[in-house]
Amino acid sequence: MALHAHPDDEALLTGGTLAQAAEAGHRVVIVTATDGSLGLTSRTYDRQTLGQVRLGELRESAALLGAERVEWLGFADSGMGPEVLPDPQGLRRFVRVPVAEAAERVAAILREEAADLLISYDRNGGYGHPDHRRVHEVGALAAELAGTPRVLEARVSDRVAAIMKPRHVVFDPLEPVTHVVDVRPWLEVKRAAIRAHRSQLEADGPVPRNIELLTRLPALVLSRAIGTERFYDPARPPGSPVSSHLWW
Repeated sequence: MALHAHPDDEALLTGGTLAQAAEAGHRVVIVTATDGSLGLTSRTYDRQTLGQVRLGELRESAALLGAERVEWLGFADSGMGPEVLPDPQGLRRFVRVPVAEAAERVAAILREEAADLLISYDRNGGYGHPDHRRVHEVGALAAELAGTPRVLEARVSDRVAAIMKPRHVVFDPLEPVTHVVDVRPWLEVKRAAIRAHRSQLEADGPVPRNIELLTRLPALVLSRAIGTERFYDPARPPGSPVSSHLWW
């Protein structure tokens, strides 16, 4: 099971790994904490309905990756700013939800699925997004509550983290990556899953969005950019050699 912050994170951060697991015969479950309603998008999309659009895109992406179940925890996107916007009508922003409450929702799904692995995020949330950092806290507690035997924390590259980090966020030092998974055989599936998030590809001006440019790269260049996915295993002994396999 993979716990993500927003629709499109499942494809960008773990798409190749999830597709590989599904192809190997594992049941893959994707859970997203928020609706992604504060994501960047063009004026083509109504901000009031963007969350529902993005959840629909998530279901399309998940089907491409081979996931058999997709769940939304029912929370709203918290945004990347230093101050959290007021809650939208009928929803709470993820960072305002007590960690224990959100973790119990995730733990309930872990128990239902008898999941043997939870993919979450590192404590910096990759690049410091408040919702990503909360995923780390919620995921760690949920795995403990459910007795899930293994947790892997998805990790972005240091370069990506530095480029995308909000100015007001301070990073904690992180332990070395323990797993670097070669996902090049599933690169076209990953590309298609990213492109399923159409609302995140469009720009208002003549300059394309970065995510749109990424998915238009030739295969060789794309493989260098996103052909591996990185994880940290908190239970792995310090100093262990970096592994290229997760468990299958």
